[in-house]
Amino acid sequence: MLTPRWFDTLDEARTEEVRALLLAARATDGWPSITTTGPLPGEFAGGRHLLGYLGDQLIGYAHLDTEGDAFGRQVIELMVYPEHRNQGHGSALFDSVLAKTSGTVRIWSHTDHADAAKLADRAGFTRVRELLIMGAAASHLRLTEPQLAGDVRLRTFQPGRDEQAVIEVNARAFSWHPEQGAMTVDDLMAAEQEGWFDADGFFLAERSGELLGFHWIKVHPPGPEPGSEPTGEVYVVGVDPAAQGTGLGTALTIAGLAHLCEQGLPKVILYVEGDNSAAIAVYRKLGFDTESTAVQYES
Repeated sequence: MLTPRWFDTLDEARTEEVRALLLAARATDGWPSITTTGPLPGEFAGGRHLLGYLGDQLIGYAHLDTEGDAFGRQVIELMVYPEHRNQGHGSALFDSVLAKTSGTVRIWSHTDHADAAKLADRAGFTRVRELLIMGAAASHLRLTEPQLAGDVRLRTFQPGRDEQAVIEVNARAFSWHPEQGAMTVDDLMAAEQEGWFDADGFFLAERSGELLGFHWIKVHPPGPEPGSEPTGEVYVVGVDPAAQGTGLGTALTIAGLAHLCEQGLPKVILYVEGDNSAAIAVYRKLGFDTESTAVQYES
């Protein structure tokens, strides 16, 4: 019988246990994005950790984001070692973590597993969100020159100067978004300290000194698989609602993609809400195709 153990923080030994599970899940499911050293991915930071054991062997792991998303909904991540799936361990972990939740709760299924759908249905959860993961070979991108209005100019982000303006535009552009809308100046400044941050890949569009939008790109290091290569990402494209519908988002996207191509990256990915038909159409026109779908279920 599975023994659940709760932890507020993970020491080095527990972190490595969880890392081994995440790497095994990645090998089977293609998720999460994780390296063999360093911190666990950001989605597992903070909150509470539930580790499920058979004897002294870790079988499954759940993370509960107790602070919640931008709307205060607690969020669960849950996974079981591939060789121990379909044995009731996921259900046992899910029941244990649900007992610690309050209010509205969401749970991710990052590869839209049928088993996750059954688990969510049994608990009375409803499918409420789809997040498309789209990708394109850099050599297949169909890029043109960014088309900007005559009084709009592009420049790159300047740390220590632009944080507040970016956060203000971000808040207006993503007021509806469960994760991105909650970003703060402190969050942005913390990201600036990450090894992947590159101000030269953070494009700002301005008119007379007023920020209208931005495109923040990211380069992921090679994964743990042999022969893995770095991957570019359209990390965040945010346009002030007052400037939306002008083609600015497309121009910013193209500028960032061109920068990624100049770095010689073989592939670019992005995440987009499944109901954002306008953005999806732009990305398909640029050469992106849907590679997988992540789903959230809500209580």
